[in-house]
Amino acid sequence: MKKVFFLLALATASLSTSAQTKPASATTQTAPAGYQDLMAATIQELMQTGDPAALKASAAKFERAATVAPQDWLPRYYQAYALLINVFQSQEEGDMKDKTLDQAEAALAQARKLGGDESELLALQAYLYQARLGVSPMLRSMKYSGMVNEAIAQAKKLNPNNPRPYLIGANNAFFTPKMFGGGPEVAKPLYEEAKVKFDAFQPTSAIAPDWGKGQLLSRLKTCNTALAAAK
Repeated sequence: MKKVFFLLALATASLSTSAQTKPASATTQTAPAGYQDLMAATIQELMQTGDPAALKASAAKFERAATVAPQDWLPRYYQAYALLINVFQSQEEGDMKDKTLDQAEAALAQARKLGGDESELLALQAYLYQARLGVSPMLRSMKYSGMVNEAIAQAKKLNPNNPRPYLIGANNAFFTPKMFGGGPEVAKPLYEEAKVKFDAFQPTSAIAPDWGKGQLLSRLKTCNTALAAAK
């Protein structure tokens, strides 16, 4: 895999580096032959693992992909996503998780500079804020809860058909204790709304953001199980 990235990087060196002005799902004209196929394979690999080390390895692959197509925002987006999921899966101490989230934030900032789909970027930003909150819920709730909700609202406004901010909002309700206005009963209709969005959603390319539906279905099942047990 490293050899492939190296060869692609050499091919890229002779290509134009004009600024990206394409829509969210499009790769740049400057990407070498085979780039989309390689990205698609790496994305599939990422989505099939929950192992923290494998997630870090995926993030490194996307960082290398960013050198192959330096005008495409998607490698940086997926690098940030891989690092974020690593934090949710990792058993590391909070300070180490924060360092990983710092790296994810930096990758996300690069994706924004490259003109990425702002609704998708804001949805991932909200997810990052949730991860920050999860490192120390008691100490960080006041700061990050509002930031999560604000990023979700902005993402929905920019693209009401993007299902990912709806999923993240439902997760926010699901993991909020019942005494603070959350829990399965509150989250279930939000997950159902997100499911409608996912059912209607069509990614604009094979490598455009398309994650979240599996998580949604699992959480909806958990909500139904919890509510049935509470009767």
